[in-house]
Amino acid sequence: MIEMHVAGIALDAITRSPIILLKDDSERRALPIYIAQDQARSIMNVLDQKVPPRPLTHDLFISLFDVWDLTLEKVIIHALEDHTFYAVLCTRQGALAQEIDCRPSDAIAIALRLDSPIWVVEEVISEASIPVDRDADEEERRAFREFVDQISPEDIIRHSQSANPEES
Repeated sequence: MIEMHVAGIALDAITRSPIILLKDDSERRALPIYIAQDQARSIMNVLDQKVPPRPLTHDLFISLFDVWDLTLEKVIIHALEDHTFYAVLCTRQGALAQEIDCRPSDAIAIALRLDSPIWVVEEVISEASIPVDRDADEEERRAFREFVDQISPEDIIRHSQSANPEES
């Protein structure tokens, strides 16, 4: 899994639908997720540090977390099926840990309010992410190719034996 952070919300140029953009720490991969207008507004309130005069749905959840002494340990976006992302809230109440099925947009809105990490399964990132820094990706591929071109089979055997001395 890879920890991701909210980079912002954009609008699709054609459909004008909101898209939440998650980025990894290296900012080399971005994961765009289409979300509803209400969730976009809720997330933007947190990003812009706006507090509504009355609690909205995600704010209500935060109140319930407080009252029931629940901790949101993390959010995991774990699947992508038929263009739909799936997520879970990983919660803890004392010794009881539970995963609660959740839309990614709701999970992100709650995670931002509770300052909880957002994790994405690598297969989802591989399938749905877009490259942000193509030059860095190409440089990494070039460096790996150079490494592979310079290493000999003997070097691999020596390294393998030094890592597992009892197998020699």
